[in-house]
Amino acid sequence: MARVDVNIMGQSYSMVCREGEERALREAAIYLDSKMKAIRDAGKVKGNDRIAVLAALGVAAEFLSVKSPQGPLSELTIMEVKQKISAMHMVLDSALTPQENLF
Repeated sequence: MARVDVNIMGQSYSMVCREGEERALREAAIYLDSKMKAIRDAGKVKGNDRIAVLAALGVAAEFLSVKSPQGPLSELTIMEVKQKISAMHMVLDSALTPQENLF
């Protein structure tokens, strides 16, 4: 396992991922950070939790639009996609749990 430090909305997170997946995790964090900052900068939503939910919904909508018969995920079953999402949730939960204890 490899440790990766990322920054999202000015908050640092230390995460663990499989060897070789560090770049993908960093790119995902940069992408999420840009989505969340765009929502924040639009000024219509207050609170990082609400911003995170809206960003997650936007990313999920983008993901689902890619999941088409011709899309890059077309070879995956829904179960495989759910497993990948579940694995991402576990990584995020393990990174965010220690952060919650700080507040």
